Amino acid sequence: MTGPIIAAVLTYLLMLVAFKWHRFRRFHMSVMIFIICFDVGMPFYLVATRDWKTRLIDNGDILSFGVWMHFGLIITLYVLYVIQVQTVLKMLRSPKQAVDSEALAAAHRDHRAQGMGILLARGLVIATGAILADPMPEE
Repeated sequence: MTGPIIAAVLTYLLMLVAFKWHRFRRFHMSVMIFIICFDVGMPFYLVATRDWKTRLIDNGDILSFGVWMHFGLIITLYVLYVIQVQTVLKMLRSPKQAVDSEALAAAHRDHRAQGMGILLARGLVIATGAILADPMPEE
């Protein structure tokens, strides 16, 4: 297993803990912000440290179903992150004693459902990334 895969799995475990301990808001929000930043930064790290031209173009992996499935899952994950952040901002902007408590409760339900979707999508991104990882990257 390569370093980025181990890092992704460890952050996924941390994400599961933060999902479980959602009542500890400071911890939960800090971990989730870190995870989003990690996931946005990972492609930049991989582009900077891997020879993608040889792998994708010269070896022809760009045409494989696995690469496109992985790419689609990453886009899905990023879209879920944007929707999740919008929902969080909606919840944070509404006062606790809001007149429309049903809308706030609906936002909380949406946030939880989106969180489960993110857990699923991120798990699949990590799994497909591990499958596609080059076992012996050339240094």
